[in-house]
Amino acid sequence: MNEYVPPKVWTWDKENGGAFASTNRPIAGATHDKDLPRGEHALQLYSLATPNGQKVTIMLEELLAAGHDAEYDAYLVNIGKGDQFGSGFVSVNPNSKIPAMMDYGPETPIRLFESGSMMVYLADKFDAFLSKDVAQRAETLNWLFWQMGSAPFVGGGFGHFYAYAPEKLEYPINRYAMETKRQLDVLDRQLAEHEFVSGRDYSIADMAIFPWYGGLVLGRAYNAAEFLDVGTYKNVIRWAKQVDAREPVKRGRCVNAAGGPEDEHLHERHSAADIDKVLKIRKERGTV
Repeated sequence: MNEYVPPKVWTWDKENGGAFASTNRPIAGATHDKDLPRGEHALQLYSLATPNGQKVTIMLEELLAAGHDAEYDAYLVNIGKGDQFGSGFVSVNPNSKIPAMMDYGPETPIRLFESGSMMVYLADKFDAFLSKDVAQRAETLNWLFWQMGSAPFVGGGFGHFYAYAPEKLEYPINRYAMETKRQLDVLDRQLAEHEFVSGRDYSIADMAIFPWYGGLVLGRAYNAAEFLDVGTYKNVIRWAKQVDAREPVKRGRCVNAAGGPEDEHLHERHSAADIDKVLKIRKERGTV
């Protein structure tokens, strides 16, 4: 293999992007005009059931299960087809990443982007899953932002080069596998001393971390469980199974799903009944 020599000035090669070559680009902004749909609830979510998308739908379902008035409409954003570059979506999230949300409840509607920001907003709005105690709140936010800062090395780093890049390259796979395993060890050490990530109480930190790191140790990400030897992270596995067993987590993982068998898809969610149908099928098949 010839060594890559960077040019003096980088230029965009539209064909060089692996699985995402058709949508990746070096500029921001909308590529086409497309309004976002809007349902009857105050909270309007535009997302896809990736780990980042599942963080927010899990939280919304947890809020509903806890008795909060957090009803919402959720619409699928197909990032493979470039829906995230529609003008309506870009007006909510100028970064063109899922998830994005509008809260039409206040007199002046509030736009929300970045999943961590959305989770803090919802926690404060409904006074749930984020302690009012200053020290405990800080610890929960420590771990929430640990996830926000760390997971890109798992997804955009390890996941990309191990599963999606046009060719397998030893150096980046080794580099990001090492970092992914280091992060799993960080989490494993924390969970050796605590039932949940930030202490004794289930919080938005668990909801944010579970789809990424729980998905890894439960064998749901990149077909890489054996490669990463996830069985060595006993405390993460214990916690992941505990979180995975929660009914709102199972429900949240269904929302905006677009992979697998078609009858397990759920492109839109407008009421609990929408999830009920898909969840019943998944439970019967053991795919939830």
